[in-house]
Amino acid sequence: MSTIKAGNIKKGIYILYKNLPHYVVKTQFVSPGKGSAFTRVKMRDMRNGSNVEFNFKSHDNVEELDVETKEMQFLYNDGNDIVFMDPRSYEQISVPKHILGDKALMLTAEIKVYLTIYEEQVIGVVLPPKVRMTVANAADAISGDRQTAGKKPVTMESGLIVQAPLFIRTGDTLLIDTETADYVSRVND
Repeated sequence: MSTIKAGNIKKGIYILYKNLPHYVVKTQFVSPGKGSAFTRVKMRDMRNGSNVEFNFKSHDNVEELDVETKEMQFLYNDGNDIVFMDPRSYEQISVPKHILGDKALMLTAEIKVYLTIYEEQVIGVVLPPKVRMTVANAADAISGDRQTAGKKPVTMESGLIVQAPLFIRTGDTLLIDTETADYVSRVND
């Protein structure tokens, strides 16, 4: 761990807040007319996934965490845990499902992810920016339906429900943004 000034907190780093690891989602430097400047930090608690906002005074010291990143391959979901495997050593690691949250629905066969490890515990999983998924169920579009503005809900192979254009059919392969869980495009193989 290294100590940094609160004014140097940046998006994407891991810090220790209330003795727990947190991932910095967003920062904003605020310099009010009166009083001292501060940095407003939005961060995610890596133990339970909850979001926290806190204002650090510019002169506060914050512990930046040294985390290890390890490339792994998704194997299977066993209900409570998700199992990943190191493609080089074949070592398997079980990760509690709550660490991934909704992103667990974007895991597909043999997808490569990066596990973030702190003190020999997985505290985060980073998916690729986009994943390819097959549509398991796409209802036919209803003609004259202007309420949905050219979109319909489709169910992906993992159970993820995505709003997609009306022309998408069951069996199509789609590109899904892993950050927002939004439809990006249809993949033509």
